[in-house]
Amino acid sequence: MQYARRIVGRKIFGGQSTYIPLKVDTAGVIAIIFAQSIILFPATLASFLPNPLLQRWAQGFVRGNLVYTLIYALLIIFFCYFYTAIVFNPRDLSENMKKYGGFIPGIRPGVSTAEFLDFVMTRITLAGAIFIAFIAIFPDLIMAWLKVPYLVASFFGGTAILIVVGVMLDTIKQIESHLLTHHYEGFLKAGRVRARR
Repeated sequence: MQYARRIVGRKIFGGQSTYIPLKVDTAGVIAIIFAQSIILFPATLASFLPNPLLQRWAQGFVRGNLVYTLIYALLIIFFCYFYTAIVFNPRDLSENMKKYGGFIPGIRPGVSTAEFLDFVMTRITLAGAIFIAFIAIFPDLIMAWLKVPYLVASFFGGTAILIVVGVMLDTIKQIESHLLTHHYEGFLKAGRVRARR
């Protein structure tokens, strides 16, 4: 992303190159939580209603079943796209870039930039959604292949890994921001600049 140089009075602003930090997994664990809520609904409904047809239908949505795994993975992919569509607005981003003189080289500012950002985000989200779906169904695969209980298999993947990694990354960001703030506080106290006479 490039910013055009602007001259305001005697000062020159802009003229720099930067990037847009697009996340591969915008939804994070939220997609998995929504997918689990939806896929557990038939079993919950069958436990309340003593209908044998409904209970037989709910047996297909039991952990470890192939139908459960496929529907669970598809729901995760759907909710990754759904959450990304709600959170990421390429039109607002392109308008802000245009307002401040920013552009993507080779792409016209405005609607073309919004379409390009939407195109890129769709491709990035696909890779992230497939990865998140794989992480979520990995304990089921371990349970099926190694014939171990789900509690043992869940140590090797699933939402716990995503939560731990997310918390670690957030903690690192907070530590870096505190160190940067501490550095600037020392700089501002020690290096007072006097006005010219």
